[in-house]
Amino acid sequence: MSRIAKNPIVVPAGVEVTLAANEITVKGPLGTLKQALSSDVSVHRDGAQLQCKAANDSMQANAMSGTVRALIANMVAGVSKGYERKLTLVGVGYRAQAAGDTLNLTLGFSHPVAYKMPAGVAVATPTQTDIVLKSASKQQVGQVAAEIRAFRAPEPYKGKGVRYADEVVILKETKKK
Repeated sequence: MSRIAKNPIVVPAGVEVTLAANEITVKGPLGTLKQALSSDVSVHRDGAQLQCKAANDSMQANAMSGTVRALIANMVAGVSKGYERKLTLVGVGYRAQAAGDTLNLTLGFSHPVAYKMPAGVAVATPTQTDIVLKSASKQQVGQVAAEIRAFRAPEPYKGKGVRYADEVVILKETKKK
């Protein structure tokens, strides 16, 4: 059995977990998340804990038991605490502005970039060069952050572009004559 799957998931107060035949629904103060379950994994509820076990002895079931446990744990943490990802714009004239569910970016192109936020993701711009994404879904926050970063990834010579707040860009030395 997977080492990760052996650890039980503690469900905090205020979070409601509903187990169906092939789907799990987690509802909390920050929203509701659903996840399809693999037939290789069985999820059992013991009071305020959830336990994931492989349905058979195959390698696939063993691997999926750890994966499903991690997904459920992320869902429980997301609906109770939420997830946040910070992005920073580095470059002269690079700026961002949140307007409702749209993020307007000026990234040195001849045109402004308008990115529409998907449902469930909130965006804030505390300063013109900082972007904060918040959601109950860890996967959704990471995907939106990656899509915004892809508009202008940090380049290796001056480090200009959109980068994660905790990202370290290793700069290359310029070519010498």
